[in-house]
Amino acid sequence: MRFCLLVMAKSPIPGQVKTRLCPPLSLEEAADVAAASLLDTVEAALETPGAVPVVALAGVVRREDVRDALAECVVIPQRGDSFAERLVCAHADVARFRMPVLQIGMDTPQVTPALLASCAEFEEAALGLALDGGWWALGLRDPLRAHVLRDVPMSRADTGARTLEALTRSRANSLPDNGGTPETLPGLRVRTLPALSDVDTIADAHAVAAQAPGSRFAAALLAIAAVPR
Repeated sequence: MRFCLLVMAKSPIPGQVKTRLCPPLSLEEAADVAAASLLDTVEAALETPGAVPVVALAGVVRREDVRDALAECVVIPQRGDSFAERLVCAHADVARFRMPVLQIGMDTPQVTPALLASCAEFEEAALGLALDGGWWALGLRDPLRAHVLRDVPMSRADTGARTLEALTRSRANSLPDNGGTPETLPGLRVRTLPALSDVDTIADAHAVAAQAPGSRFAAALLAIAAVPR
């Protein structure tokens, strides 16, 4: 089965990514960790059977290694002010591919091609909760149904639960052009995906590195730890 593997990503610029890792990391070190995480994620996406990797990117890429990796993907700019709006717009932008979408971020470098391929198997929708209460993966047969994310507050301990509720709740569609009765969209059947830890804090970073010891992400943390303080 062919599907769009949508990666929401931010260019690893010091001071603009992974600032919650600082301290103990410096802004430059946090950006290096973010770059490693993005590179691991893109590599897994490119190796996932049936996947068409699309990266929705915020910011200008200044690192050559990241530019080279992104050159193998379809890259689209992120649109919107809030993160929820950017998610909705990214799903709408890839709807033109006319295929199911599995969307992830760049905060789970421990993902593997086998895991991503298995997560893409769903009937209507899929949701992978994160251990901090958020979510790390969202699958939609119809990517335009991501519009429900506009009503979900992001980066909270209940974001995952509220996203699941938004996906499964029935709702009225917009009024037809003829002014008739609005169509009611049924809630989606949501497959529960494996829960993962994403990287927000330094404790998260070390836990994820331990799960993927051969990754660029783990190597970046190890190199930082070897630097005298």
